[in-house]
Amino acid sequence: MAALEKVKILVVGDSGVGKTSLVHHICHNETLSSPGWTIGCTAEVKLYEYREGTPGMKNFFLEFWDVGGSASHENSRSIFYNGVNGLILVHDLTNKKSFTNLRRWLAEVLGSGKESVLSTKQQKQPSSPNNKESWFEFSIDMGEEYDSEQFAGNQIPVIIIGTKLDQAGTARILNSSRSLHLAEEIGADMINLNCTDLKQFNPGSVNARKLCAFFDKVIERRFYSREVPQQSFGIAESPKFYERSSKRKMV
Repeated sequence: MAALEKVKILVVGDSGVGKTSLVHHICHNETLSSPGWTIGCTAEVKLYEYREGTPGMKNFFLEFWDVGGSASHENSRSIFYNGVNGLILVHDLTNKKSFTNLRRWLAEVLGSGKESVLSTKQQKQPSSPNNKESWFEFSIDMGEEYDSEQFAGNQIPVIIIGTKLDQAGTARILNSSRSLHLAEEIGADMINLNCTDLKQFNPGSVNARKLCAFFDKVIERRFYSREVPQQSFGIAESPKFYERSSKRKMV
């Protein structure tokens, strides 16, 4: 059997927002009763059927890199950001600041992908449009927040996931104009869920379809970008994505 190709999906957000529980839910279709704090990065791998039920169906490994959100590790996290094919931004629906900080997470991840990023504003210089090996066509100062115009050159699919839906008030969920604004800026879809409820990703559900659409987009951008028109990405018709997965940890 030929080795399966894989894509790397980065999972970032503040400490305590539920990144580890989310990844465990996606990979194992089960809840995680007492998740610990992630130090460094934890990686989990999931077998995914791309375009299931169609002539173009093919198996891929989805490799989730759950990066610890502690501020004390900010200067060392960039070692996990190389070669990313997809990005999951996670925030806590009961913690407004965790959503506001998603812009800083974008700045951190996007900035680390540019070799031209400099550590001080005094040294900052314009990026070269001829650098084809860069993730993005712009330069960003790691000390600054993400700017919507700077994201224009991004080719990495993004999805925004809000956790702890069971603990969030109705008013907080309905007042989601900021979430919609950010999602529109970066071309991302949004999911709000309760990671302790296994029905959140039931086959055929809106959440499952959105997540599958994101996974398909990651795979298409990585392996089929020359074959599939960018505007054709939509909701996946086949929402099944739960299979056996393996786990490994990195510190």
